Amino acid sequence: MHRPIIRRAFTILELLIVIGIMLVIGALVVINVMGARDKADLQSTLVQLRQFQAAIDRFRVDMRRMPTEEEGVKILWSKEGLEETDAANWGGPYLSDPKLNDIWGTAWVFKVPSDVEGIEYDIISAGPDREEGTEDDLSLARERVKSAGGEDAFSDFKSPGTGVGSGGGSSGSGSTGP
Repeated sequence: MHRPIIRRAFTILELLIVIGIMLVIGALVVINVMGARDKADLQSTLVQLRQFQAAIDRFRVDMRRMPTEEEGVKILWSKEGLEETDAANWGGPYLSDPKLNDIWGTAWVFKVPSDVEGIEYDIISAGPDREEGTEDDLSLARERVKSAGGEDAFSDFKSPGTGVGSGGGSSGSGSTGP
């Protein structure tokens, strides 16, 4: 009597097909997650820029002046370096969490006056490439101009290297925040 052959394991070909399918699915997931993270980093940086703007507004009310480029954004959480008369008026900290650097680890650039016409000051993040003056820089002044024009500040975000957000143009000699 002839016994039927009982198959107890997968063939190598079947295993390779399954592994290939899993790699393709994994690659798609990683690509989608990385793109979402890049967009979230850009949006988070814009939120931080707006927090700086609100803090500078409060600083101006208390001090009756703008921070200087030398003071930078550091003056928003520390009154170190202020003269006694200014230190008495300082009502800070204006930000609860010191943010010396942007999300990519680059120091904020604070410019007075701004390179953008009609805007008194600017705070700039060098962006994902960590180089100031490139197309992926994020600028508070440029975002304010876009907002005033009715554009959504988040509408033109693309992945890094494809023309992010505010564009470049900040090649001046601004000082870094701290």
